[in-house]
Amino acid sequence: MHIDILVAQPEHTVYAQPICDLIEESAKARGTGIAKREPAYVEEKMLTGKAIIALVDGEIGGFSYIETWSHGNYVANSGLIVNPKFRRLGLARKIKKAVFELSRKKYPNARIFGITTSLPVMKINSDLGYKPVTFSELTQDDAFWAGCKTCPNHDILMRNDRKMCLCTAMMALSAKEAKEKKLAKLEKKREKIEKKMG
Repeated sequence: MHIDILVAQPEHTVYAQPICDLIEESAKARGTGIAKREPAYVEEKMLTGKAIIALVDGEIGGFSYIETWSHGNYVANSGLIVNPKFRRLGLARKIKKAVFELSRKKYPNARIFGITTSLPVMKINSDLGYKPVTFSELTQDDAFWAGCKTCPNHDILMRNDRKMCLCTAMMALSAKEAKEKKLAKLEKKREKIEKKMG
């Protein structure tokens, strides 16, 4: 079994419809909020280098894509899907890690966030450095929230003025903030050592 985790290229647009079918089937099976996506939308993500695709022996194994909001200040890693046929291979974790790294590379100043009802996704996010946040800390861009319209829980979101829903909101620092935090930590460590020695 050969697994490829790749930044999607124009030749991968042939998988757009099967990806949309997987998203729809997963939403029905789980009965929870997965927003529906059209093949043209998925293709656009592939054509602009904003998607990660997993291929297992040339067959679609999984997918996720990047969305930008609030003039590039916020980035969401969305549409994570794994083909049920290839579950238990750690594909979700590999795809999430790849799309997270791609986001930080393309948008180093953007905070990365996501909303999900999936406990395994929350666990992966947590391992990548995401922290739970309130909905008010997310982008307030109407276009982002419009993506929730096809979710069966949309009425709950609207009833609560977009302040809460069944999804959990999570956010990670931007690449720039993460680097600054790491440097500050190292500086503190250095000062501690100097103090001990001095």
